[in-house]
Amino acid sequence: MHSTTSEPAHVNEPVAPLAAGTEQALKIAVVGGFGVGKTTMVRSVSEIRPLTTEETMSQAGAGVDDNNGVEGKRTTTVAFDFGRITLDETSVLYLFGAPGQERFWFLWDRLFTGALGAVVLVDTRRLQDCFYAIDRLEAQGTPFVVAHNDFGETEHSLEDVRAALDLDPDIPLIRCDARERASAKKVLIELVHHVRFLITKGAR
Repeated sequence: MHSTTSEPAHVNEPVAPLAAGTEQALKIAVVGGFGVGKTTMVRSVSEIRPLTTEETMSQAGAGVDDNNGVEGKRTTTVAFDFGRITLDETSVLYLFGAPGQERFWFLWDRLFTGALGAVVLVDTRRLQDCFYAIDRLEAQGTPFVVAHNDFGETEHSLEDVRAALDLDPDIPLIRCDARERASAKKVLIELVHHVRFLITKGAR
């Protein structure tokens, strides 16, 4: 198990234990297609050194894994990534990044079990890869938001992305750069707000 990228600076700093006032430990799944930035998001936002299961891609995967649009990718997640972020004095999120290749999709349902909600990362170069994630989340009734990971290179409007994905108007769609901690954290906050809204709406 190894990584070819350097760890964010904040994961090397001393990390305090969970605050005494922590009341909620919430599970969040981060899903999406191959090479969309799931591992990058978990790494960038986690306040602890993230657990990753990245392995170097080998010739054995040739013809099996579709790397169209992400030809430069050299590693891949083979199980899941794990990180933690404290949102406020009472709420902590545990992040589980799902593997992106189709041959590992059978693991997703287990990652969804017990999850408060999910983030679906999309890459406009490979939009078709996120349809399975959206279908599975809708089938299981798991709340989710969609984050367009553009790595700082805006080419498509959010309106175009929403239309291409045929997203329900009630599903939040936001832009993010998974490499930036502040940007990734905004996505998670948006998810928590969305879940709270659905809970409040259902209680009426």
